[in-house]
Amino acid sequence: MIRRYTFGEVFETGAVTEQVDEGRALPYFTVRADAAGTRFTCPLGEGDAVYGLGETMRGIDKRGGRYVSFNTDNMRHEDDMPSLYGAHNFCIVAGARTFGAFFDTPARAVFEADYGGSGVLSVVCERAVAVYIVEGECAEDVARQFLRAIGRSYIPPLWAFGFGQSRWGYKNERDIRRVADRYAAAGMPLDYICLDIDYMRGYADFTVDARRFPDMAGLVGEMRARGIRLVPIVDAGIKIEAGDAAYEEGVRRGYFCKNKEGEDFRAAVWPGMTHFPDFFQAEARAWFGGLYKFYTDLGFEGFWNDMNEPAIFYSEYTAGKRGDRSGGDPLYRGGAFLEDYRNFTHRAGGRTVNHWNVHNLYGGLMTRASAEGLDKLLGGRYLLFSRASYIGAHRYGGIWTGDNSSSWLMLRRNVTMMPGLNMCGFLFSGADTGGFVGNASRELLLRWLAFSVFTPLLRNHSCKLTRRQECYRFRGKRDFRSLLALRYRLLPYIYSEFMKAALSADLYIRPLAFGYPADARARKIEDELLVGDSLLVAPVLEKGARGRTVYLPAPMTQVRWTGERFETSPLSAGEHFVEVPLGQAVFFIREGKLLPVGRGGMCTAEVDLAAVELLGDGTEYAQYIDDGVTRDVSLQNVRILRR
Repeated sequence: MIRRYTFGEVFETGAVTEQVDEGRALPYFTVRADAAGTRFTCPLGEGDAVYGLGETMRGIDKRGGRYVSFNTDNMRHEDDMPSLYGAHNFCIVAGARTFGAFFDTPARAVFEADYGGSGVLSVVCERAVAVYIVEGECAEDVARQFLRAIGRSYIPPLWAFGFGQSRWGYKNERDIRRVADRYAAAGMPLDYICLDIDYMRGYADFTVDARRFPDMAGLVGEMRARGIRLVPIVDAGIKIEAGDAAYEEGVRRGYFCKNKEGEDFRAAVWPGMTHFPDFFQAEARAWFGGLYKFYTDLGFEGFWNDMNEPAIFYSEYTAGKRGDRSGGDPLYRGGAFLEDYRNFTHRAGGRTVNHWNVHNLYGGLMTRASAEGLDKLLGGRYLLFSRASYIGAHRYGGIWTGDNSSSWLMLRRNVTMMPGLNMCGFLFSGADTGGFVGNASRELLLRWLAFSVFTPLLRNHSCKLTRRQECYRFRGKRDFRSLLALRYRLLPYIYSEFMKAALSADLYIRPLAFGYPADARARKIEDELLVGDSLLVAPVLEKGARGRTVYLPAPMTQVRWTGERFETSPLSAGEHFVEVPLGQAVFFIREGKLLPVGRGGMCTAEVDLAAVELLGDGTEYAQYIDDGVTRDVSLQNVRILRR
């Protein structure tokens, strides 16, 4: 059961799509207004866990932390960093009483979960807010109800579940061909290559540098014939440049955000000074989405949106300044002058609103604009993922977790973020495997791949001036070939479980505690996850480790992927030390369940989802299978496989 409680004149975000009854007296929380905004306080029991909050640092259980919901362009991903790129204001309190709470506000909000040993969950919303309380039998039931309320997940094409290679620094056609050729020569599968800002003319959206890419349409077609898609980046800012069609039309039609003087706001990003499309205007969204015709005419079928918090290097107001970038938050160490978010406005619902008060919606509305345009331009499914987001944007595209680093901490945080992202609707998600900033070691990249092969979005992405981390560049290519081959062998399961979760408002990745709520030890484990209905994964997360200790809440079938075959053996419930050499993967099939594995391929086009063998001790498996391209998706596409 879900009820909504409003506090102040609420800005409707569109996050919740299900009709919800209005409540009278907010349960669980006491409410009071103070100088910071509206403060909601809920006592926490000694054994209560706090789940959710999507893209935030620290563990799966958010208890003990402070989290600031304010989308932030920041590469410093440490556990004391309160803000990342997404604002995902849904949490679940699980214990003697279990409920969910969604604080639906596009403005800044601060969550403190037993912070400093306070014993309470405190939420401070700077502006008006609608609070949705979700009552359920258990934490997993609460999460499922919330997923139904916010609408169906974005569904990508089958090829988007393949492996993608990306790097900021692929400068020309030769670089792209070299990547494709070297993956093929190494015998490693590949489905797409991402193009970062270097493909653009002067870093301007909806352009191609003709010197570096003299025949982009030809290159897209050439790669497509090899089973590889090209996926261009699209940034939020439109370059201010006379003669640029997007710039001139946006100015003429009034589609850009305005500054304090009522003129088009000017801020610097990669192209220099830009204007930001006002995605709060329906007409501006339709215009921006239509601009993707530039790309679809070239043959592109996948896109990634970036810099859409929006990222601002400086503006017409802050150029040359060295002021406070913290926004008053002592833990914030971000890249933009936060004061600039007070320096421009939107037209929303016939009125002018300051960007600061609706900041967290901007990136998600860019994703919506892109998706609505692509829906009209393309007949089938497409790949679309974004950096900034708000709950509701999950209906239009996936997300990646931003500019992480090549560190063991970030590998661990990839693991702990995934369940929270799923609880907030973002099923199609993943991290920059290997890390974006820094120099990935061979060991780190292999251990990261061994986890990422289970996440829907699987992309190796890195920053220029860092070590090149394409898999073929490391010694011992056999180990990398092994793990990428595993991904393609698992695609019949990964695709099936993702589609069933999306179509039935369920989680694809869950904490161990959700599957075993009566197991006190399972509630405390944060480095093991349930992936789909059948699998438990327990990645190796420590440098130099030859394996790890795994806790199984029930008897399971251990599966070892050697690089050539699956080896299975039964394991009893309890604690086991499992050796996991680099290049291998060990995971577990739950008691009474089956795992369909396929024959693999060098790209998804070579994968036959119907040709599978079944592992595990179960008797039947419900496999979702379709053409992976059209929008004709339904649970009627499930077939029952029996041993």
